[in-house]
Amino acid sequence: MKKLMAGFLFIAAAALVQAADPASQTNQNTTIVVGAVSEAPLSYQWYKTNPPDGGATYSVILTNVTVGATAVTNAPARRAANTNNPTVIPTLIDAETLAKWSAPYRGWTYWPTHVLPARPMLPGVTNKILGTDIPTVFQIPGDDKYYMSFVAFEGTGYQSYIAESTNLTDWGNYKLGMEFGPTNEYDFGGRVIGAFLYEDYDIKGPKVLKKMDGKYWGLYSYYGKRGGYEQSPDGHGLACSDDGLHWRRAVDHPVLNIHDPDCGQWESNRIYMPWLVEYRGKFFDFYNAAYKNHEQTGVAFSADLIHWIHYPANPIIPNRPGGYDSGFASDPKVYRDGDHWTMFYFGVGMRSAHIMIAFSRDLVNWTADPEPLYKGGGNPSGLDKQYAHKTTLIYNPKNDTFYLFYDAVPGEKGNIAGGRGIGLITSKPIN
Repeated sequence: MKKLMAGFLFIAAAALVQAADPASQTNQNTTIVVGAVSEAPLSYQWYKTNPPDGGATYSVILTNVTVGATAVTNAPARRAANTNNPTVIPTLIDAETLAKWSAPYRGWTYWPTHVLPARPMLPGVTNKILGTDIPTVFQIPGDDKYYMSFVAFEGTGYQSYIAESTNLTDWGNYKLGMEFGPTNEYDFGGRVIGAFLYEDYDIKGPKVLKKMDGKYWGLYSYYGKRGGYEQSPDGHGLACSDDGLHWRRAVDHPVLNIHDPDCGQWESNRIYMPWLVEYRGKFFDFYNAAYKNHEQTGVAFSADLIHWIHYPANPIIPNRPGGYDSGFASDPKVYRDGDHWTMFYFGVGMRSAHIMIAFSRDLVNWTADPEPLYKGGGNPSGLDKQYAHKTTLIYNPKNDTFYLFYDAVPGEKGNIAGGRGIGLITSKPIN
């Protein structure tokens, strides 16, 4: 059983508190430090306690530290945000820095059509596809091609497919990446891959899958039921692959879901897409989740990809009343960007869905820019008239250009998926 015991310890120091090496203490229980990360302004330590009567308890301690003369101790404000008080939203990055860090990701050029259509001809599919969704671009070691995972909705549930490209604009040669789960099991309604373990999370680095213990790894979003749109998205599973193209369960049980004892109220109805980050040998699962009619973004921690702890001060990206993310703050994608971390996410507010951005120095304290990078309806063709959301970013060094793929929804009448397909905006015009 996984149980949360978490606290905040405030200390002052002239330098970072260095994380402890794995060690053990023996009393009635045996407690082992199974992971640690030291990063200004927070240090993280994961603990595993093995009681004499069996079972195991996982806990995390977050230690605020002082770096030079500047201390960031924002836990009280975070706890206030976690109690569903929408007026307490911490500001950790000043407006001038926020504008500076956002500037490289503004001024996009739109591609006129879907680069991956709403109704592709997919292998083995007999039902009519109603829409494609949730793109993630990745690369395979030793392979010059680009690959994109996506889901196709055919009216009952979700299977994951993979397309390939040599130039990032022409996509095809579709393959089934991960199929429906077995009948009556937790992922029977669909499995959505896309939260891959990468070799490098640098925002301009190649998005190459990382092999660990002879396999590629990723988290996937699972759906418990079939029969309609988004039926029971309860949590995340762990997937692995031998070739990066064909994925399967790595363990036969969820690794994070709404039934966890440390699941917060803000995420208690539905947990959606994960995004996996490895940093200094430890793992972070960024994800969006729902309570009633609102979605927000949180994070969980792990030392082994199987046992996860929900961050007790979630959500890290809360809704902002009256803002472009007042209804949803969802689908986070996190990259290392120089001396900080950059998150692309989508917001729902102001009558549409928009591509948003947020920043952090430590992976848990985030400041979101209130202005969208790209607003829904930005393509004059009407390609994303209803929604622009669910992004994946890759940098092409050959032409010094960012390619931002996203779910572009025109709002097709009579189609529950709205005619959604994969759109593209780029940081400069391309041929």
